[in-house]
Amino acid sequence: MIYWKKYCQLNLSTLLPWPALTGNRGAAALLLIFQLLMHLPGTAQDHHIEVIHQPPSKSLRGISVVSAKVLWASGTEGQAGRSLDGGKTWEWSQVGDCKNCDWRSLYAFSSEEAIVINAGSPAYVYRTVNGGKEWKKVYEDTSAAIFFDGLQFLDANKGIAIGDPIENKFSVITTQNKGVTWSKVKSTELPVAANGEAIFAASGTSLVVLPGRQPAFVTGGTVARFWKKEDNWKAYTLPVIQGQNTTGAFSVAFRTAGRGIVVGGDYQQPMQQQGNCFLTYDGGKSWQQPVTSPGGYRSCVAFITDSLVIATGTTGTDISEDGGKNWKRIGEGFNAVAADPTGKAVYLIGTKIARLTQSTY
Repeated sequence: MIYWKKYCQLNLSTLLPWPALTGNRGAAALLLIFQLLMHLPGTAQDHHIEVIHQPPSKSLRGISVVSAKVLWASGTEGQAGRSLDGGKTWEWSQVGDCKNCDWRSLYAFSSEEAIVINAGSPAYVYRTVNGGKEWKKVYEDTSAAIFFDGLQFLDANKGIAIGDPIENKFSVITTQNKGVTWSKVKSTELPVAANGEAIFAASGTSLVVLPGRQPAFVTGGTVARFWKKEDNWKAYTLPVIQGQNTTGAFSVAFRTAGRGIVVGGDYQQPMQQQGNCFLTYDGGKSWQQPVTSPGGYRSCVAFITDSLVIATGTTGTDISEDGGKNWKRIGEGFNAVAADPTGKAVYLIGTKIARLTQSTY
């Protein structure tokens, strides 16, 4: 079987008997076949970024894609919005009375139900059950040091939000009833941070739920680690660039329980590629550098299919067609990216909202 750019498959035995593919005759036959493949429609795909909406918020970082048509986004100026037609039109609303809240993490259950959490103090969690027409405050923390970085749900009812350390322990709150009520995790059960270790809220994707309903998160700062909740929280060292409060892992994504990817870098040196992307095939215990890396600091990464992966950051958006081993730049940068569960629709958010499109040739 010959694969042509991974999109077109051709069984040579249906065209020529294998004994014929030898010597000069075989080479000529193969050359002819490749030339034919180059002119077949749909044999390759070229990905592009198409801007589809200008939001009222100056910066969006929270995104949740329910389906190819239904998606939510949130950000500064206390704004959250939803689209029911694949991003063509949007309904925006201010969440509660918090005009200055930066809703960096968002989780949507459907076209009607969604939850947002802000970065900074005081910390609020708001919930809507009518498509954003009304938002109800379901949690508040007025601690001066509180700063939440990510929000995820393990299943239809159980959720978790995680924040930067307070007294050397990461902040964790959980819900058992779809976000109606939240409670703090006991201090004795919290993951213990190293001095100067923190979580980044650049895209709300520093926290992820692995297959098997297992929460995990990545950190940066003085050290960069991959944390996974087994019986207790356990940390594994990440080889990403680290040591400064602007460096580390910013986003993590998993396709299977074993296969994942992390991206990050130094947001004050956004063009630096060194140490900005690593792959794991054993559930985060060990990490490998790709053959070629994304084009600089990247704040978000997402699997689209088993082989197609997308990463974005302030200096550009990159795509990989081989599971993250090699990357190429495809367009301008955004804060976050997410795909619908089927992988048919991919959306990017930042100062604008865009979608990933593809052409065949």
